[in-house]
Amino acid sequence: MTVDKYAVLVIDDEEPIRRLLQKELANPLRTIATAATAAEAMALTRTKRFDVVILDLWLPDVTNLDLLIRLRESIPHIEVVMITGHGDIDMAVEAMKLGACDFIRKPFNLDRLDLVVEKAHQRARLSRENAVLRHSADQKQNKSHFIGNSQDIREIRFLIEKVAPAKIPVLITGESGTGKDVVARMVHHLSPLAANQMIVKNCATLQNELARGELFGHVKGAFTGADESREGLLSFAHDSSLFFDEIGELPLEIQAALLRALETGCYRRVGEKEERRVNIRFLFATNRVLREEVEKGRFNEAFFHRINAFTIKIPPLRQRKEDLPLLVDYFLTSLSADGAKFRITDRAMERILGYDWPGNIRELRNVLERAIILAENATITETCLPVNMADAANHGANGDNLTLEGIERRHILKLLRFHDGNRQKTAESLGISRKTLYRKLVQYELDKS
Repeated sequence: MTVDKYAVLVIDDEEPIRRLLQKELANPLRTIATAATAAEAMALTRTKRFDVVILDLWLPDVTNLDLLIRLRESIPHIEVVMITGHGDIDMAVEAMKLGACDFIRKPFNLDRLDLVVEKAHQRARLSRENAVLRHSADQKQNKSHFIGNSQDIREIRFLIEKVAPAKIPVLITGESGTGKDVVARMVHHLSPLAANQMIVKNCATLQNELARGELFGHVKGAFTGADESREGLLSFAHDSSLFFDEIGELPLEIQAALLRALETGCYRRVGEKEERRVNIRFLFATNRVLREEVEKGRFNEAFFHRINAFTIKIPPLRQRKEDLPLLVDYFLTSLSADGAKFRITDRAMERILGYDWPGNIRELRNVLERAIILAENATITETCLPVNMADAANHGANGDNLTLEGIERRHILKLLRFHDGNRQKTAESLGISRKTLYRKLVQYELDKS
């Protein structure tokens, strides 16, 4: 289970109180920072994320409840606990109306204050998590894996394992439906930031006039309709990964602003002068050829070179048909609602192998989902498959007559060549024993190759 650490900011002009609270409230799961003035406090909030603020009602450089209002507008998910004197109860009640979660009177009981702070943290955490769920298309956060054992897929797995620990941005390219989002999730789950939820945004859904506010956030009154301050995706993705799908759809003017956040780790909310610093792993995906988009003036060149630092290219399914049997087996298992085991006939598999799959893995999944519904006695036959696949049943991408045996023979030969004839390594790559490999070599007349 992930340890939930958080930070508390104590704002009080009396140094003895600051020292006391910093010492008595600190514990292994909680760090305490202090500030003597409103200006010092606001500067701290721009460089570090706090969940709870303990705020003295009276400070030398602000009037009454001004700082509470500024904190709530600047950091919407923060919780504020007020420290009040005996004569300030009416003011404390007013503070509660303005968003303070609780108040405690001087001289205060440290045990009670500790409990109040912990409850405030739980409120802040739940508020932030709910906001993340509203913004994220990655709510399930499954630890995905890329199905297949072809040379292309093993190279992709190798690249993922190498780049995941690094902070460098990753650009994932490939046709629609090839699994670019799966690769992004794998990079995130193998990264040092895996404990936090990855934030996902499809750039095609961004509306031009609202894009900047959705990405960076905005303060109250920044534009028409901004009735309250809001955090943006960059704030939610702090200490995690931010995955931009279909990055080629991001408006040009936003690309320039995002480039600065990529290079400096800093950004400004719309309508805010102060900069904020974040720790984010950026991941991008596109089915466009971005270099061509740059040449046509539709994509920012500097932004392209920054996100293109490390690229993972996913081949279309028609170029790795040797992975089809594994993918079919995976989907027949994962798509079965009642846990039933489905089998597929040789003729149906021949039809699947002979089809070019222009919609890639997404199309394969949809076809098998339909086939499971039509199946009788948990058996997928060729009649369960779409009619448009019939003409392709006997034709491969290169005019080959593709059968399951032919695909398997080709894949074994390919791996033998890759491992320079080493049968032990070939068997390990195939996930079978050396004895089973030997039988297949004899069966396909490859034992003397």
